[in-house]
Amino acid sequence: MSLRIPTMSVLPPVRRDRVIAQLPQCFSKEAALQTAKEFNNKVKTACQQQRTGTVGFKISKVIVVGDLAVGKTCLINRFCKDAFDKNYKATIGVDFEMERFEVLGVPFSLQLWDTAGQERFKCIASTYYRGAQVVVIAFDLNDVASLDHVRQWLEDALKENDPTAVQLFLVGTKKDLSSPAQYARMEEDAISLAQEISAEYWAVSSLTGENVREFFFRLASLAFENNVLAELEKSGPRQIGDVVRISSSSSSNLQATSKKKQPNCCQ
Repeated sequence: MSLRIPTMSVLPPVRRDRVIAQLPQCFSKEAALQTAKEFNNKVKTACQQQRTGTVGFKISKVIVVGDLAVGKTCLINRFCKDAFDKNYKATIGVDFEMERFEVLGVPFSLQLWDTAGQERFKCIASTYYRGAQVVVIAFDLNDVASLDHVRQWLEDALKENDPTAVQLFLVGTKKDLSSPAQYARMEEDAISLAQEISAEYWAVSSLTGENVREFFFRLASLAFENNVLAELEKSGPRQIGDVVRISSSSSSNLQATSKKKQPNCCQ
């Protein structure tokens, strides 16, 4: 009599409100990583045929960087915990949250790293930048200086990563505090900068929750799509003829090996 021991998943189950069936749209077509209305056809086909490789088992790293007090922690907490803490406490070093999604029927995990914006913690935080697949640079829509510092934060993040393999997002926070005129001026400059650094621009409010869920769903979807396409490129297309030739070659090699191993009396 055999005893079956149930296997336990290391990763938590996906919540119902983290299921993504359609590609979330960009905030602004002027500054978007892509403007397609649907997931890439190759990605959709791979998901339908369950050919997404190890994507469902990997954890994609997202780092959130930016000046002190621009609202990095509040942004992450609003999405992960649906909470907003008015008693702000500066992040010391780094912290992270894990979020699980289901994209086109495939589980997908994001590790959201909240990094310190204070100069004295910069060296500590920068050690955690390595291996990021997504970089989110946050700035305060009411603070021009925080937007001016975006290039420096980008430079620091890319020192530890391959610039060609990282997806960039430029996120303006505290939208609820901006007057229409002030917001219009900041958005114009932000979109121009996003285009310059090849980032996707978003404007959010962690206090009201405006655009927060939409932003993270968009981020997760584009990161997922990028991961699946990378898996497909790594595995490479294989034609039926290639399989037949490989099978025939393997069969011939097997027969040849078998003959060599036969004793002399049988030859």
